[in-house]
Amino acid sequence: MAAKTSIQVSVELKKELDRHKMNDRDTYEGVIWDLVEDHKLLNEETLKEIEQGRKDYRDGKSVSFDELKKKMKL
Repeated sequence: MAAKTSIQVSVELKKELDRHKMNDRDTYEGVIWDLVEDHKLLNEETLKEIEQGRKDYRDGKSVSFDELKKKMKL
């Protein structure tokens, strides 16, 4: 089992962590791990989407904002 430690958080952060709990038996560690994992996934997904956008641009599969406005008649 990993060593345990305590941390200090503001009252506001504790309230925010409480809002992320699914039930009263959830631990703060579990809530924090869930948030960390969500952050990692979001970043990995975002990086993939950015790379896909760059590829689409290089392949000529994009339009400028002005072209889009013309197509949308804005």
